Amino acid sequence: MKNPIDRRHALKTTLLGTAVGVFTSHNSEAKSSPTPPEIEGPFYPVTQQKDKDFDLTQIEGRSEKAKGEVVSLTGKVVDTEGNPIEDAMVEMWQANAAGRYAHPRDTSKAPLDPNFQGWAIVPSGKEGGFHFKTIKPGAYKVAKKWTRPPHLHFKITKFGFRPLTTQMYFPEDVELQKTDGLLQRKEKDAQILMIAKKIADGKYSYQIVLAKADQPDSPQQD
Repeated sequence: MKNPIDRRHALKTTLLGTAVGVFTSHNSEAKSSPTPPEIEGPFYPVTQQKDKDFDLTQIEGRSEKAKGEVVSLTGKVVDTEGNPIEDAMVEMWQANAAGRYAHPRDTSKAPLDPNFQGWAIVPSGKEGGFHFKTIKPGAYKVAKKWTRPPHLHFKITKFGFRPLTTQMYFPEDVELQKTDGLLQRKEKDAQILMIAKKIADGKYSYQIVLAKADQPDSPQQD
């Protein structure tokens, strides 16, 4: 079994060893800038599960629900011209309310939640829409002066478009975001594109913009 420091070591090693592109748009003709990419992180799901639907608050066949603050996320997948993208595969995974992932590499002492689904895959609809009912993830320590703010991981794929792996943040967690080692590597414009909009208590919206496979690279810097 991995020792307890592997949780933070895995993320720090990934951060230091990966050139995380800082997105900057210089194309004034594009209606929407592609959503900035982010590292996959060390806790991408590796354990197969039957229930991967949009409702992460309850696992099929169980009567108990997940612990924590229930949130609703309504999203949309579009291209850089603002056109909706139908049948994109939207994969989302996250930590539970205590800030722990149901992953063998997460050796945190925070409790697991056996009633939290933790991982979902849904297709975008005809108008590019998708929806998740989930629990707001807890923050967790990576280093003495670095606590990761609540965030959701996304991986989106669609034939004819560039695959995108990114992370989404919540607008109310500003203070933790100011010291987040991943988010602060991005320029301010890119950070804004990674933060959801709050539309009501417990309800958020988030737009994901994909670049076409043959679209020129956006200028980036490390």
